[in-house]
Amino acid sequence: MDSIASFVVPNSSCLIYTDENGVTALPSKASQVNNEEPTNYTHPKVPGWFSEYSPIWPGQAHFLKVEKILFQGKSEYQSMMVFQSSTYGKVFVLDGALQLTEKDECSYQEMMTHLPLCSIPNPEKVLLIGGGDGGILREISRHSSVEEIDICEIDTMLIDVYKQFFPDIAIGYKDSRTLFLNSVPSGIYDAIIVDAFDPIRPDHELFESEFFELVSKALRPGGVLCIQAESIWFKSLDIEQLLTKCRQIFKGCVDYAWTTVPAYPRQAKHTSNLHHIHPCLVVLGVIGFLLCSTDGPCVDFRDPINPIDPESYGISKQPLKFYTSEVHSAAFCLPSFAKKFTATEAKSSGDEF
Repeated sequence: MDSIASFVVPNSSCLIYTDENGVTALPSKASQVNNEEPTNYTHPKVPGWFSEYSPIWPGQAHFLKVEKILFQGKSEYQSMMVFQSSTYGKVFVLDGALQLTEKDECSYQEMMTHLPLCSIPNPEKVLLIGGGDGGILREISRHSSVEEIDICEIDTMLIDVYKQFFPDIAIGYKDSRTLFLNSVPSGIYDAIIVDAFDPIRPDHELFESEFFELVSKALRPGGVLCIQAESIWFKSLDIEQLLTKCRQIFKGCVDYAWTTVPAYPRQAKHTSNLHHIHPCLVVLGVIGFLLCSTDGPCVDFRDPINPIDPESYGISKQPLKFYTSEVHSAAFCLPSFAKKFTATEAKSSGDEF
C-alpha cells in the first residue's frame, strides 16, 4: 500500500501507520487529560489501518482498513483528511476524529433531523448551526412544508471538501431553499438543529453562556431545538439533571433520545466550543440527542405527528435508510441503567460502563 504514509495528527488520537513495527507509545502530549501528568499509553500500530483511541477509555482502540488516502489539507480552522476504507466507504476525519462514513452517516443525519421536524406540524422555517457536510440539509429537504432553510457554518473549505468527495451527502446544498446567515433573527424559527458542539451534559460550558437563551429567543412559541447530547454510556451522565437544566431555559417539553452509529466508537462528529473546534467523545457507537421546545403549543417528541412521505425524497436521490416512525418512538426508550444512573452512582461505579 505505497499510497499510504505514516500519518499523525498533532494533539489528537488519530494514527495511520505503515511501518512493520509493533506496539509503541504515542507522544505524551496526545495522552494528557485535564492538564494531568502525561500517561504513557501504548497504542497498537497496524500497517495500512486508521486507528483512533481516547486516553479517557484506555485499553480500547478502533481501526478501519485504509485502501487509499484521497485528501489531506488544513483550513483556517481545522485539519481534514478523506480516505477510502475497505468496509465503510469513504471516511472523513477532522482534527484526528472520525466524523462521518458513507456506510452509516444515515443514522446520525436522519435521526438528528427528523426527530425534531416530525414532532411538530408543518415546519416552515428551519435553522441549522454547523452541519457543514450537508447531510442534515439533505434530510431537511424531504419535508415539503419547509419554505426556508438557514445555515450558519464558518468553514467554507470543509464544505468544498464534502462537495468534492461526498456528493450524495453534500447534495443538500443544492436545495434552493438554503440560505447562509451571519446573524440569526429572533422568534421566527419552527426548528433549530445544532450540529456544532461537544455532546451536551449538565456541566457543559454552553450552560455558562447565553447560547441556549439565544436559541430559545430565535424559536417561535412551540418551536423545537435538537442538539447532540452525551452518550448513555458516558459514566457520569445524569439524564434527569440534564433535562432539568434545559427546562429552566426552554419552558416547554424537554426529552432525551439516542441512536447507534457503529463508526463512532469513541469520537464523533466535529464539534466546537465558543472559541475553537475540537473532537468530542462519543462512546461505543451510541450518541444522544437533546430535544427542547419553547413555551407554546405542546410538543410530544415521542409522537411523530408529522410523518415523512416515503415518496418525498426532497433533494436526495435515495429514500430514507434508517429513520422510520417506529424508530422515532423507540429512540426515547432508555435501558434500565440509564434511567437510574445518577452522578452519585457514577462516582461509586468507577469504570463499570
